[in-house]
This record gives sequence, C-alpha cells and structure tokens, in this order.
Amino acid sequence: MHATQHPSRWMVVLAFGLVYLFWGSTYLGINIAVQTIPPALMCAVRFSIAGVVMLAVCALTGRQVLYSARQIALAAIVGILLLMGGNLTLSWAELSVPSGLAALIIAITPLWFLVLDSLLLGDHHISARGKAGLALGILGLFVLFYPQLTSTAALGRKEFWASLSLIGGSFSWALGSVLSKRWQSGMDVFSATGWQVTAAGVANFTFALLVGDFSRVVWAPRSVAAVLYLVVCGSWIGYTAYVWLLEHVPTSKVSTYAYVNPVVAVFLGWLILHERVDHFIVAGSAIVILSVILVTSAKVKEKTVAEQLPAVEAAGD
Repeated sequence: MHATQHPSRWMVVLAFGLVYLFWGSTYLGINIAVQTIPPALMCAVRFSIAGVVMLAVCALTGRQVLYSARQIALAAIVGILLLMGGNLTLSWAELSVPSGLAALIIAITPLWFLVLDSLLLGDHHISARGKAGLALGILGLFVLFYPQLTSTAALGRKEFWASLSLIGGSFSWALGSVLSKRWQSGMDVFSATGWQVTAAGVANFTFALLVGDFSRVVWAPRSVAAVLYLVVCGSWIGYTAYVWLLEHVPTSKVSTYAYVNPVVAVFLGWLILHERVDHFIVAGSAIVILSVILVTSAKVKEKTVAEQLPAVEAAGD
C-alpha cells in the first residue's frame, strides 16, 4: 500500500480491515503455535524471520539501515520490552489462558499508555473521562478474573496467575512504546522497527536456550503454519497497514483497533478452538472495551507536543 495525499475510501476500509482481522487473529495463532513449540522458541523464530526480512526490505528500498551503536542499543531495549516483556508473556500465558480472554486482558494497554504518558513524558494531564476509563478498566479486570479468584481448582489458580502476568506484559508493552517516543532516536521508523524485532528475536533465542526449549519442541505442521501466519499476517501485513493508516487517518481513529481486536479474538477463539464464553467474559469484555473507548476518546490537555501513538506499537502484533 503506497502513501497518497488523498487515499480512496476503499483503501482506508481495506487497511482497517487488515488491522482488525489480522491483529485480532494473532491471539488465535499464538494459541495454536505454542501447543507444540515452547513460547520463547516460537517468539524467537517469529521475530527473527520478521526482523531480518524487514531490515532487508529497508536496505533494498534505499532506507538507512546502519546507525550508531547507541541508536541500535536503544532500539533493542524497546524491542525487548515490547516483544519479550509483552509478546513472550502473552505466548506463555496462552498455555493456560484462552486466547479470547487473553486479548481482553491485553486490551487494557491503552490505560497504561495514559498513565505512562503522563508520568514519563509529561505530555498531558489525565482528564476526568480518562480517569473514569481507568476506574472502569480495573472493574472490568476484576469481573474477568472473578472465576479464577473464587476457584479452588489447580487449573483455575494457574489460569489466574497466567492472566495476572498479562497485566505485567501489557505494562511492558506500553513502557517500551512510551520510551521509544521519549528517546526520539532519529531512526527511520521502518528501520527502527526492523532492529527492534530482530533484537527481540535474538533475546528470545537466548532465553529459549537457557530454559531448554530446543529439547521440548515438536515441529508439528499446524504449529509451524501458525508461526508463518504470525510472521506474514501479523508482523508484515498488519504492521504495514497500521503504519499506512497513521499517515492518512487521525490517530484517534487508528487506535480503535485496541477495542475491536479483542472482539475478533473472542469470536475466533469460540469459533475455531471452541473456547468458553460465559457471562463473566461477556460482562467483563463490555466493561473493558467501554473503558478503552473512554480513554482513547478522552480530550487531551497538552503540555508540550501533540500526543501520537508510536508506530512501533504495531511491531508485536
């Protein structure tokens, strides 16, 4: 998709469709992939392939690829926060947590953005609507967690701790994204993302070696196909569509993926993996999605420059 001054409505609709569908389906892809490929090794393969190809495409299209050691190091830190702290945590959690529920918990990420932007960047104050969204988000998480909190079964407790880790993972994702905006490395956005994804691939490979993932892996065709799907549809097509939208559509509209993707994930998990959708998930998802809508639509009282979602955010989906 090439940038134009006045893109057609159909191009915009297509790009939104790609982001909504492919990013929403990544939770399903991860769930299938980790059934036989340990999470760290799965992430290592996925991000190494995606990152190397991204850098190669940047080089072939004339974009700058080589930067100073400091710039590459900062990009690597951001990539590790996003794709180890964020995506590796998600992949591990989906060993116990249904993909739809995982997507709903991850949907609180914009709430972390609101807090971290205010604390680390000082770009804006949190409005009353934003504070209401934060409160609703906490309530929604409580409703989603309630079955695990009240369960005495071992599986219920394991699912609870895995679900809780997703909150930490979403915090790591938001922190990496906010730091990428704060540091302003001056790198080309596509090249920077390539370095971030590549660094995450190397870091995940190192972790996979340390925890013995290579001795436990089974390269089942279904899992390998899921990894390839994550590389092509999640990292390449979805990311390209996202960056294209950022150049042509207001950021507030682009950010709607944050509350559309969980709906897609829950539906696909129910349809393909026959995941349970009970009244707690329905009620909790409605509250969480409403909280994200409140946060992303809240008016921003600026202190310095206009807030804009970092394009690197798309790299992990």
